[in-house]
Amino acid sequence: MASVTKSRLETIASGSFPDGVLRNPNPARLYHDAILFDDAQITSSGGIASRSGEKTGRSPKDKRIVDQQEIHSDVWWGDINMPLADSSYDQLREQALGFLEGCDRLYVVDAYAGWDAASQIKVRIVCSRAYHALFMHNMLIRPTPAQLENFGQPDYVIYNAGQSKADQAIEGVDSETSIAINFERGEMVILGSEYAGEMKKGVFSIMNYLMPKNDIMSMHCSANEGVDRHDVSLFFGLSGTGKTTLSADPGRRLIGDDEHGWNDSGVFNIEGGCYAKCINLSADSEPEIYQAIRYGSILENTVQDPVTHEVDYTDISVTPNTRCSYPIEYIENAKVPCVGSHPRNIILLTCDAFGVLPPVSQLTPGQAMYHFISGYTAKVAGTEVGVNEPEVTFSACYGAAFLVWHPMKYARLLANKMEQHGTTAWLINTGWSGGAYGVGERIDLKTTRAIIDAIHDGELAAVEYEKDPIFGLAIPTTCPSVASEILNPRNTWTDEQAFDVTAGKLAVEFKRNFEQYVDQAADDVISGGPVSGQ
Repeated sequence: MASVTKSRLETIASGSFPDGVLRNPNPARLYHDAILFDDAQITSSGGIASRSGEKTGRSPKDKRIVDQQEIHSDVWWGDINMPLADSSYDQLREQALGFLEGCDRLYVVDAYAGWDAASQIKVRIVCSRAYHALFMHNMLIRPTPAQLENFGQPDYVIYNAGQSKADQAIEGVDSETSIAINFERGEMVILGSEYAGEMKKGVFSIMNYLMPKNDIMSMHCSANEGVDRHDVSLFFGLSGTGKTTLSADPGRRLIGDDEHGWNDSGVFNIEGGCYAKCINLSADSEPEIYQAIRYGSILENTVQDPVTHEVDYTDISVTPNTRCSYPIEYIENAKVPCVGSHPRNIILLTCDAFGVLPPVSQLTPGQAMYHFISGYTAKVAGTEVGVNEPEVTFSACYGAAFLVWHPMKYARLLANKMEQHGTTAWLINTGWSGGAYGVGERIDLKTTRAIIDAIHDGELAAVEYEKDPIFGLAIPTTCPSVASEILNPRNTWTDEQAFDVTAGKLAVEFKRNFEQYVDQAADDVISGGPVSGQ
């Protein structure tokens, strides 16, 4: 095996690109290869549709970080960051390189992560599927010809051998999938998963380690900017809460839809593209995203009409996690370069399927930290066999799967930034009202957009507020263009006693989840949680 890894891949590592290796090929060439060798097809909108194989989502339980002395005390070890021995990594790397060396075609994508020059890293992707190369061409920051010519050695290399199943005989490998990050060597190795999102989130995990090390806040959030360039908002939220949809606002410029840093100059996007959910996508509900799916974009695991090649965005027969990837400039009002000033507002999004959190509430600094660390949302009943009522989900910092440091590291950085720049925090529920899922109705997008418009216009800061007795949240009594009766969720339930019981149960879940952080949390953060609950 050792002799196999000394030809094309070592040549690539030295900065040369031999026959059979395509470096930064343009989308047209990648379209050609994806159709010819990868069973991809062009859709009626001009995007190209591809499949990710057996894995149609990330495999967080298969992620490992190589445990080395230099980083050991930095890492939040546990279910999120599981350790891997150096020797096991070497075996996985050898397997991946052996597979890639045997491929007829290799694609190399050299690009950048981080629009802020001082925080930027150079990333190299080595893969065998044209779909993967085009995906990372979209998702990273694309170099100019001059930058590519002088790219030099990358800071991190991702070897994507996802078509090759990981050897489970290797110590620390529990399945046919392995996602391994080696910070000391500046590498990541992917085996047993062809889901493109593993590369994207691998880069984010790397930045989630590097940036806080330099007192830069790394954030799983979207960001946009108003007419006033100082009117920047951040949107934090787990999948399905509206983070991408709400940041794609026709009246504001998009800085980015998923990953950002916040340093002394302001906020900046880590990526050069967007990766949006496609389920039930339509021109009416999400016109910016819908119109971005054209030549150069990728549709992942969607279903197309065999004759017209029109995409059926309601068809989830492959997976509910259908996605589209496109360069950020495909959003008409994107801001390029993707940088902005210090945020004026931070919006924490939750999809509360229990229907007990208000559509909007203003948070104290302590409450902002509490809810940021908690990262709450709820899965709806019926999405999984045996789930008969909404299921509570907590993900620290709204992105626990991508954290490397302890969540309190990120929370303290965020608190310091907010205090320094006078940022206001809001909690917005995009979930249910009038009852839990199955009884109430989901808060419509028009209402949520009206609430966010009132935040941006400054109108919501000027109204009167009442205090929620269970969660201690400040609820506005009025909001422009929003029916006042829905602002307090208790008033929307026909059975107020049932509301109190349901809200109390959720409050207990919050408290139980936060117990793991109490020993490192300040008093004002602890008191930012529910004030009652049973």
